Amino acid sequence: MRRYNSMRPPLNGSSVSVGIKNMEEQKKTIGVRGLLAAAVVLCLCSVAISTEETKQKQLRFKENGEFKILQVADMHYADGKTTPCRDVLPSENVSCSDLNTTAFLHRMILAEKPDLIVFTGDNIYAADATDAARSLDAAFSPAISASIPWAAVLGNHDQESALSREGVMKHIVTLKHTLSQLNPAGIDLIDGYGNYNLEVHGVEGSGFENNSVLNLYFLDSGDYSKVPSISGYDWIKPSQQLWFQRTSLELQRAYMSKPEAQKAPAPGLVYFHIPLPEFTSVVDSSNYTGVKQDPISSASVNSGFFTTLVEAGDVKAVFNGHDHLNDFCGEYTGIQLCYAGGFGYHAYGKAGWARRARVVVATLEKTEEASWGPLKSIKTWKRLDDRSLSTIDVQVLWSNNTPGGT
Repeated sequence: MRRYNSMRPPLNGSSVSVGIKNMEEQKKTIGVRGLLAAAVVLCLCSVAISTEETKQKQLRFKENGEFKILQVADMHYADGKTTPCRDVLPSENVSCSDLNTTAFLHRMILAEKPDLIVFTGDNIYAADATDAARSLDAAFSPAISASIPWAAVLGNHDQESALSREGVMKHIVTLKHTLSQLNPAGIDLIDGYGNYNLEVHGVEGSGFENNSVLNLYFLDSGDYSKVPSISGYDWIKPSQQLWFQRTSLELQRAYMSKPEAQKAPAPGLVYFHIPLPEFTSVVDSSNYTGVKQDPISSASVNSGFFTTLVEAGDVKAVFNGHDHLNDFCGEYTGIQLCYAGGFGYHAYGKAGWARRARVVVATLEKTEEASWGPLKSIKTWKRLDDRSLSTIDVQVLWSNNTPGGT
């Protein structure tokens, strides 16, 4: 079994080392003891894929060889029709409320018919919610009423009420049709709430019906730094990174073992709220599709999670929210870093700049036997909440026909 070294060096020949090369100093601040404790706990626990079997059966590629994910970022839902909209045109402001957010989600579900909806944090703006539990119920109600599987992670505003972060996640996992989990099964100690993975199996009746051909990872990126000497937003901790490493490795071993042994890992997608510092490198390269109108509001320290993702070798894209006026996707060191753009009407935005959502479609390869094989490509686009639900910025995030794609 490969041993993961938490003090790994930066990737050679890459500017990934920016912010990571000082990990020695940062870990002294973040806490080496916490890293070691997390390593001990994770090593002692049995390596178990956290998703329950009963839930896994719900995620499978359709007979047309596709699996579609709708990402909804930053709904900022509060009290429904009494909650006003922010940053909309004067003509829109008269009757605008949280209900506009609900209507947008209903429209997206009808238009795209997703196989999974992923809510990437700040699902409610808890400080303005009279009853956080009721606000959560209302925010997710379109997914629930449509009987579509959905998953959620927390942002930095979900817990700003009587419900703690743990309380918010505990409520979410009780709701109908959710695949969300409080934390991984078999792991007794891990930072945050809402760290889990989901498997998407191949088409029923194909040679991959019992294999996960697409792996989804969800992590809690926290809210604000708990270290007095470090200001700003939180970051993904060593215990979470160790869980991700072990889960990714176990999934890769299963996929690359007989009887249907594959030469390369099944692709993985990662969802959390607060963007990584490496998003800045995408902007610096100007190699992205979409717009940047907000600063990159990542943590002020680099915990090295991006390097962990690169080293794992299976992750093809990372999806975040948090910065509502950014909606770009750009490749950096072999991984696409993507924003969804702000979805909710009670969230800050920009008057005249439509609220939006990101759609991702994974497509399987057609085999010589006219069946479905492993993953062929991952494509994305965005939809705007305008009269025609305009589609913009269609791009291929990954293909097994491109260098490094297999």
